Amino acid sequence: MHLEDHIGDIIKKGRLMSGVSPAAAASAAGVTADDFANLERSGKTPAPINWPALAAALGLNPQKLEGIARGWLPAPEDLGRWHEIRVITTAEDDLSVNCFLVWDEVNLEAALFDTGLDAQPVLDCLKENQLQLRHVFITHSHYDHVQALAPLRAAWPKARIHSGSKSAPVDQRNKPSEIIHLGGLRVTYRETPGHAEDGVTYVIGNWQEDAPHIAVVGDTLFAGSMGNGNGQWELARQKVREQILSLPPDTVLCPGHGPLTTVAEEKEHNPFF
Repeated sequence: MHLEDHIGDIIKKGRLMSGVSPAAAASAAGVTADDFANLERSGKTPAPINWPALAAALGLNPQKLEGIARGWLPAPEDLGRWHEIRVITTAEDDLSVNCFLVWDEVNLEAALFDTGLDAQPVLDCLKENQLQLRHVFITHSHYDHVQALAPLRAAWPKARIHSGSKSAPVDQRNKPSEIIHLGGLRVTYRETPGHAEDGVTYVIGNWQEDAPHIAVVGDTLFAGSMGNGNGQWELARQKVREQILSLPPDTVLCPGHGPLTTVAEEKEHNPFF
């Protein structure tokens, strides 16, 4: 298992968020411009880093940043507690993306959260488990999260699409305070714009045996990092604090890229918060 963002990616995001130049960041880190450029590019540098000074310059938490540099990873989640959920990861070139298939074990109705890059693994899982795809929830409309939507809709034309996009057809837009029932499961949503204008986090609750909630966060948050703020860094961080890190500590967070994590792990280890 490895993080979606290595330490250099995190530093670069922090620098862009804070408007700090590479030269100023290199000076704070106590390394040459070349070593700093290599750190951002590869996550590695031959020189010692002044982590407290660099973190202060970038507006990041120094202990958490250094913890990631030393190899922190979230504890692996055993999804067997939730029974009917599958993480499906598809890849294209050097990009891999997660989507999540959830179903009710009694009526076998299923919901897909994002589509990934290839519909076939999803279709195979539906067939293998004799499921009926009733809903497709989109966390945001960046291509890697909706690439397989067309073939999925062709195979399951009656599946209802849910989106936070203002340009989506009216019947596909999320409605205020809407609760979707998937058998005994309940799906609600929280708007989390920043990385994407139409960013949405979907919260799945009412699992059997009181298993914790699961939140599908798209690219709003990664284990130990966050999505590119795309010029809206403070909005992105605010929404994570208000809508994701406010969930119960044992809530499992399912990002669009990289490993699963929890609210508790991110509060303790994510240097952006």
